[in-house]
Amino acid sequence: MQSGPASSFLALLLLLGVIAFVLSRLPKVDLGHSAAFKRRRLMNWLPLGLTYAFLYFGRYNLSGVQPELERLGLLSKQQFGDIDGLGAVVYGLAFLLNGPLTDRWGGRTTILLAAGGSAAANVATGVLFSLAMRNSVSGDALRHGLFFTTAVNMYFQSFGAVSIVKVNAPWFHTRERGVLGGVFGILISLGLYFAYDWIPALYRALGSLPLLFFVPAGVLALFFVVDWLLIRNSPGEAGFADFDTGDASYEGERETPGLWALAKRMFSQRVIWTIVVIEFCSGFLRQAVMKWGRSYAKDVGAVSEFVFSNWGLVTCVAGILGGVFAGFISDAMFGSRRGPVVTVLYAGLLAGAGVALAVLGSPALGWSVVFMSLCVIGVHGMLSGTASADFGGKRGAGMATGIIDGFVYLGSATQAFVYGRVLPHGAAAHDAHNWRSWPIAMVPPALLGLGLALTLWNARPATRPQGH
Repeated sequence: MQSGPASSFLALLLLLGVIAFVLSRLPKVDLGHSAAFKRRRLMNWLPLGLTYAFLYFGRYNLSGVQPELERLGLLSKQQFGDIDGLGAVVYGLAFLLNGPLTDRWGGRTTILLAAGGSAAANVATGVLFSLAMRNSVSGDALRHGLFFTTAVNMYFQSFGAVSIVKVNAPWFHTRERGVLGGVFGILISLGLYFAYDWIPALYRALGSLPLLFFVPAGVLALFFVVDWLLIRNSPGEAGFADFDTGDASYEGERETPGLWALAKRMFSQRVIWTIVVIEFCSGFLRQAVMKWGRSYAKDVGAVSEFVFSNWGLVTCVAGILGGVFAGFISDAMFGSRRGPVVTVLYAGLLAGAGVALAVLGSPALGWSVVFMSLCVIGVHGMLSGTASADFGGKRGAGMATGIIDGFVYLGSATQAFVYGRVLPHGAAAHDAHNWRSWPIAMVPPALLGLGLALTLWNARPATRPQGH
């Protein structure tokens, strides 16, 4: 199917249909919350979640036009991979500081830092491209500047995931968090849609690289204001009674434990170590699919195929389905256990990598990597978005998410450095068979993730015994 208005309209209808279906089919878990509480909770997590989605808009905008930057001679695959890899390393390591800070300051403060800091970094990046377009800076100066602004952006972006989990943990019981993990996957998917479809569309419409960074900065600035007005850290801060969320919290603690106590609690759990390695693999696989799919299509001449001409929207739909599928079967079929869901999804990732290798060069390749994006976003929603709160507890959710999501981005950095060097360049990139290294490199992390997921099959959060 070729690209064009009809194709884009069909894809948009597909997205709207999937969202409508998902909203109508989400299971209801009745824990006796009042209608007023549910309304206030919606007003809390919806702007929080949309801010998180738009953080992606200001995070992957460089990725969204990577093929165009290569065509213009501004960034080669290796140069982009190095800039992207450094940003991912900063993002991952920042969690060592930002996870505990989120536990200490609260998620409301840190989501404001995420939105404000990322907006400022995007403005700086837009200024860099403005100077480059006027030949006021050299190509080397542009690339050095992008290393800096990307690193700053990713530092502030790293507050996003920990903030969303930290704020939501006191508002949702563990029995509700499987569906919440599905919603987390939807938000990730919407963010990818904003980055991978809106950014190229803006460039086609306006022909301006700087605006690809100024526009997301403006959106994030708007949500900074909305979040300041609406978000509260807990039901108690919003005028409702706090309640036992059924996670690994220690309800006898009246204050958030110190950094050392939280770290000891996290690292004493084997399940946390297992999850972080699985999420390292998830980070590698997610970005291997997302960041190089459109580059592949551009190089081999497949950009007019339906999947690649609607890359952000189709992967968004896949991510929504993956997130909701994961959340639903976790709560409805596996008693709110996350391990079985992750096992099923990792089996899908391994199968998807094998199929991608077999159909390289054919239109079926696009659908195989879309299926992989469905699986990996489902995994990420289950582990970073849900298991982090389950096993960290509402008092340690920031640190738990920081540890887990930090490893996601160390995996992302690994794939950026690897693929920037092993993918074909120049004329060789126009032959699809020269892209075999793309799916082949996905197989080892998919195998490792599957093996570790099996060990989590019966894992549940430990809670303090009654009467303790």
